[in-house]
Amino acid sequence: MGSAQAARQAALAKFQSRATDDDPAVAARRAVRQAIATARTTRLAEREAERAAQDAARLAREAEAAAEEARLREIAAAAEIERAAEAERNAETLQADQKAARDARYAARKARKRG
Repeated sequence: MGSAQAARQAALAKFQSRATDDDPAVAARRAVRQAIATARTTRLAEREAERAAQDAARLAREAEAAAEEARLREIAAAAEIERAAEAERNAETLQADQKAARDARYAARKARKRG
């Protein structure tokens, strides 16, 4: 029985000798763990803020590019409208020239018959 009781006494001594919450070493380890956790949280928040800033900058660049593309499309549409108007004016001029030539031929034919 002596060895079993000695083992119990050793376990009880070990349990009683463990550090309590009032122990400065325990408080120091807890403070270190808390500081590490706070630093980790701060780093994560900083990374998230950096990512958010990068996303905002990327979105701003994309919006600027989209606005520039829309402006260029507007310019191209205006140029296409101008080309269409020019083609219509050219067609009208061609028709007027053709009518004038036809009228001149008709007048020449009439003049030949009269005279």
